[in-house]
Amino acid sequence: MTTASTTPNSDTSNLHEVAPDDPIRERIRQAAQNVREQTPLAQSFTNFVTINLVANAQLAAGGTAAMSFLPNDVTSLASSCGATYINVGTLLPFYRDALQEISEHLSRHGCKWVLDPVAAGVGVARTEILKGFKDYPPTVIRANASEALVLHDMWQLGDAAGTDEHNGPAGVEAADSVDAAITAATDLAAYLALHSPTHTGAVAVSGEVDLVTDGRLVYRLPGGSAMMTKITGAGCSLGGVTATYLAVADPLVASLAASMLYNVSSGAAERASHGPGSFQTAFLDALWNVTPEEIASAPLYLA
Repeated sequence: MTTASTTPNSDTSNLHEVAPDDPIRERIRQAAQNVREQTPLAQSFTNFVTINLVANAQLAAGGTAAMSFLPNDVTSLASSCGATYINVGTLLPFYRDALQEISEHLSRHGCKWVLDPVAAGVGVARTEILKGFKDYPPTVIRANASEALVLHDMWQLGDAAGTDEHNGPAGVEAADSVDAAITAATDLAAYLALHSPTHTGAVAVSGEVDLVTDGRLVYRLPGGSAMMTKITGAGCSLGGVTATYLAVADPLVASLAASMLYNVSSGAAERASHGPGSFQTAFLDALWNVTPEEIASAPLYLA
């Protein structure tokens, strides 16, 4: 999914294209088909600026949505949800205690969840919330490059923690390239897997060429549309759809499938639209109409 970056680079010449008959593509196709057939429920505690697009994208992708800001709602529904999505954009004062309660419950009960660390590094409250998630980590992190780098530093992971040079947050936009976040994303994914009851986790970093890693394998996903940067909530909705896929698939496959769905759909939407307004409508239509086979055959490379 193309997003803003200070140093965009779509070159894939040094990467290895994943073959059409590679088993990972069949796992991605099956995940997409399962979402369509099972309409899994993924609940969200997401920011109220983008909540409508998050819910509509989950529905268009084939899932079911539930949105709440009440900790008791979220924890009560967690066991019957396939996954939960937490987004820390547009904070309110009660979020700090609420999100600590929710993340602790999800962790203690082995519930799968996706974190979008929106604007990581901006403000004391957001920093305290995100630091607290280290003790009760998610199953998947979906972020831009700057957010992944900042979260890596916050959690003090790996030998390079706190030493990598990066630009830091630029509000909710990335100020770093995806390439600069490879080590951070890999370390974060390995940490998630280490603390997961299934010993699996994944990190997805959006940008000119998306990155998805489980801490061992690093995939790159070119494609998508620059128009995604012209609508509010594209990344937030991808986090919600990642949770939809996480309800039926392992973290790596869920992250790959959701990102590939977005790349295919945003490209189709750009060709059918005439500006941001019609693009968002066309994008939701494309999420609905794209087939599992089209998702699985989208451009995919192994670093």
